[in-house]
Amino acid sequence: METIAEPKTTLNLNSYGLNNVNVHWNLSPEALQEITINEGMGTETENGTLCINTGKFTGRSPKDRFLVKDNYTKDKVWWGRINKPITPEQFDALYNEVTNYLSEKDVYVRDGYVCAHPEYQMNVRTITEYPWSNYFVKNMFLRFNDAELENFKEEWLVLCAPGYTAPNPKAMGLSDGNFSILNFTKKIALVAGSAYTGEMKKGIFSALNLILPVEKDVLPMHCSANVGEDGDTAIFFGLSGTGKTTLSADPNRKLIGDDEHGWTKENIIFNFEGGCYAKVIDLTEEKEPDIFRAIRPGALLENICFKEGTKEVDFANSSITQNTRVSYPIDHIDNIQTPSYASNPKNIFFLTCDAFGVLPPVSKLTPGQAAYHFISGYTAKVAGTEAGITEPVPSFSACFGEPFMPLHPTVYAEMLSKKMQDAGVNVWLINTGWSGGPYGVGSRIKLKYTRAMISAILKGELDNIRFNAHPIFGLFMPEYCPGVPTEILDPINTWLQKGVYISKSIQLAHSFHINFDKFANQASEDIIQGGPLIDSHHTLDVNF
Repeated sequence: METIAEPKTTLNLNSYGLNNVNVHWNLSPEALQEITINEGMGTETENGTLCINTGKFTGRSPKDRFLVKDNYTKDKVWWGRINKPITPEQFDALYNEVTNYLSEKDVYVRDGYVCAHPEYQMNVRTITEYPWSNYFVKNMFLRFNDAELENFKEEWLVLCAPGYTAPNPKAMGLSDGNFSILNFTKKIALVAGSAYTGEMKKGIFSALNLILPVEKDVLPMHCSANVGEDGDTAIFFGLSGTGKTTLSADPNRKLIGDDEHGWTKENIIFNFEGGCYAKVIDLTEEKEPDIFRAIRPGALLENICFKEGTKEVDFANSSITQNTRVSYPIDHIDNIQTPSYASNPKNIFFLTCDAFGVLPPVSKLTPGQAAYHFISGYTAKVAGTEAGITEPVPSFSACFGEPFMPLHPTVYAEMLSKKMQDAGVNVWLINTGWSGGPYGVGSRIKLKYTRAMISAILKGELDNIRFNAHPIFGLFMPEYCPGVPTEILDPINTWLQKGVYISKSIQLAHSFHINFDKFANQASEDIIQGGPLIDSHHTLDVNF
């Protein structure tokens, strides 16, 4: 193990308002791990992987996320429940309080960058109170070599102080003592009161989600991406539990990235990050071999438990949280694209886990439908997860990442529509959920069938297949797909009670329309027409 580096004495952080701090600059992972262990802030697994506990917060706190409302943001941001405003004066006061809190403490500096394509590279300096917070940033942001660090100058600053909580939050425009604030004019992401590492990652992602479309004509995407041997790129959108990580991990294709990407005007798809941040609840080597094997020294496990009397991780144990996580550098995975970008996007997959069991397992979308379903970001929560719930619950997250999108969702949707048409990209809706009935009646669509559908699409095997329109959703269903039983391709065939299927389909279609109402006044007619073929005030005389 490397020795702990001495703090640099030639540089200080006075320009950030951090006075008399003991600065640790760009320490190695071994040094950060040693400090974390010596300070009693973490432990190690049997194979030497560092484990930490994030304390009170084991996930993001969306209600405590704010954007500074000033001349730059006031007319750009979609203000509301997701993007809550805070004044420049309130931000300055909180920043000063945080820097005063950190003064005379040890702090850890990490200089890195985001956006793998050199034309869009954005340098980020991160200053953290905890050594393991710095370890996380080392994993997740892109890394410079020592020579490249010599003349480093940041474009954005991330300041993370989990030990600080605002003593009078209401006076500062906050909900509680913890907060995550973006200031686009000063280019600062300020995180305090929460040690959950994902707040730093998603803070910079949120910043890019405004900067790239507004200033660079780049579409930011909450997605995974991979590239085939012929150079064709595939993009996978999907909310938690839909199979985004699983389905983008393909032994025949190289992984570009697993979570955040940009799509340039030159049709290049580039990763924002230098690592992966994966859920590990119920992880097994059989289910997720890449993630399982990536958990080794250099990775950082969060909020896991050990099997009693051992240092072996008990991945099934959710006593701390269901949101157990691991971060690791992307090169912990063997089959990766280097550098992390590729061109020639050919297929986009919207993944949904439809627990109602009414959406087709695979369907092709028109540009208007693609924009509509992108804005909707649909999946379903499984029935039985909360007391009194006896049926699936629809869940919508605009652009498959609503909590991180500062602009109105239609801005991203219009960009997606234009880019997919310019590049000739096919867009597909893949249902990884239920068939033959809703959750509790039907069964989960087999993973081998879903893989066969995606494989057939990527090989062009559906290019000359006939498609039929779904009478309620208007989605185009293939009549045949290699490796998939033909009878499941039209979902009504798998239901014993056809009338119940129609009723459930109309119910879900109504949910789509009700959710979309808040976007309709800024959506084009093509996008509105991309929704289900019934509206919330009329039923349809369906003819299957």
